[in-house]
Amino acid sequence: MRFMRNSVLLLSAVVFLGASAFAAGDTAPGREMARQATKGKELWITADHSKFDALKQPFKSGPEVTKACLTCHTEAGHQFHKTIHWTWLDPKAEKELKVGKGGLVVNNFCINIQSNEPRCTSCHAGYGWKDKDFDFTSQEKIDCLVCHEQTGTYKKFPAGAGNPAPPPGKKFKGNGKFYAAPQWNKVAQSVGRPTRKNCGTCHFYGGGGDGVKHGDLDSSMLKPSKALDVHMGMDGQNFTCVRCHTTVKHDIAGRIYSTPAATERKSLLEDDLGSKIMCESCHSDRPHKSELGMKLNDHTDKLACQSCHIPTFARELPTKMWWDWSAAGKKKDGKPYVEKGEWGKPVYMTKKGDMRWEKNVVPEYYWFNGTIDTITAQTTIDPTKPVLVSKPVGSIEDRNSRIMPFKVHRGMTPYDKINKNMVIPHLFGKDNDAYWKGFNWEKSVTAGMKYAGLPFSGEVGFVETEFVYPTTHMVAPKENAVACEECHSKQGRLEKLTCFYMPGRDASAVVDAGGWSIVLASAVGVILHALGRIFMSGRKED
Repeated sequence: MRFMRNSVLLLSAVVFLGASAFAAGDTAPGREMARQATKGKELWITADHSKFDALKQPFKSGPEVTKACLTCHTEAGHQFHKTIHWTWLDPKAEKELKVGKGGLVVNNFCINIQSNEPRCTSCHAGYGWKDKDFDFTSQEKIDCLVCHEQTGTYKKFPAGAGNPAPPPGKKFKGNGKFYAAPQWNKVAQSVGRPTRKNCGTCHFYGGGGDGVKHGDLDSSMLKPSKALDVHMGMDGQNFTCVRCHTTVKHDIAGRIYSTPAATERKSLLEDDLGSKIMCESCHSDRPHKSELGMKLNDHTDKLACQSCHIPTFARELPTKMWWDWSAAGKKKDGKPYVEKGEWGKPVYMTKKGDMRWEKNVVPEYYWFNGTIDTITAQTTIDPTKPVLVSKPVGSIEDRNSRIMPFKVHRGMTPYDKINKNMVIPHLFGKDNDAYWKGFNWEKSVTAGMKYAGLPFSGEVGFVETEFVYPTTHMVAPKENAVACEECHSKQGRLEKLTCFYMPGRDASAVVDAGGWSIVLASAVGVILHALGRIFMSGRKED
């Protein structure tokens, strides 16, 4: 039996060597397909907006700029109103469920937008979403500039309900920085295709800080090296976000809560504006070349490319991995305080509680078909075990599922002890009910739930929670891909996925017996062949 296990390990080693041999070359068909798919695809701006009279008029606000934009881009407003960037709701979900961060879905970061809009909508591509009365039908409230301006000077104010900084001539301090009003004509006349900086303005800083949420998206991706990301590396392919996140009628390709990422695994060569993004879009599902490399191709029907090619995330900047709201509220000398730890990141804040940050994090792995299942503040929970406020959907039986790497953010999050559901606290505001003002959980949750139109028993507890983010950025160079033995071993990366047999990790009497049978049959065959040769050799001499 030990011999058989060693044989299995030897086979794994051969596969690993094959992968190394392939890595030494540069002739993989997937790589060639990627070059073909992206060659000559860069779209250049065909208009100099600084010459447009409509953008030379004096502007005093963002909506005035948007109104001028719409005089040429007559359909853009209608298109954008249908996108998740505007609604913050899953367009595929039933409206009454209010699935999305603009609805009742909860996370274990700042929990929910309801009653906290002015702070949360700092990243909304609109102007003035400060409460539930925001006019989602107004085209002039769309913020064209946050995605398209190219001066780098346009900034949303952190608590401005999507508005930029105060009027001209005034400055206002927020998050330790001074914000001045935009030079409207200058930023309006600079517009072009979205860059990393445009996208990163929100997506690098989700959760209120650099690298807080995603782990594979932070400011290090603004000008990354190839070592950090082979696609976006300045010394590599130098892709912008929109190279992969292609767009049709302002609808940007990417994951949406309840919509699978791939039911049809199309190639970008077939459909360059596909609504879903997959590695196969450029690299196909047979990306590895050579006989030994072909063994790696046997993995693509069950293993996401990211599982091997993103060995760790948060490789340059730390990401938040733990947030304990139950510890919030402590003061020093009667005043709120912040305690910083490694990398200058806060490890305790009176406003937010205990936190833990990590770098070079090894992902956790789950079966995933592209759909994320979420819960809302209406969902009944079991507080005796960790609550999965979001979780990947998929299984080994699902043909569209692959083993995928994830960042899993954990924490202690408030819930209703009597009604057994997660709650929505009123965090932001100058009123005493706001937690960040009065530091009273009962008042905060009472106000937040009332605002959302939901019942609350009056008793707040805290439960451990888990929230997942698929890891798809920070793709490492081929030489840094996950080695075979990191999974094909005891206590390897996939030790929690026990629904299948994996050589090098698992033992099976049936497989071992089968292996012994093959070994014995091979040995008998060799012996019989040798005896036959000897016998025939003797007859020739006669």
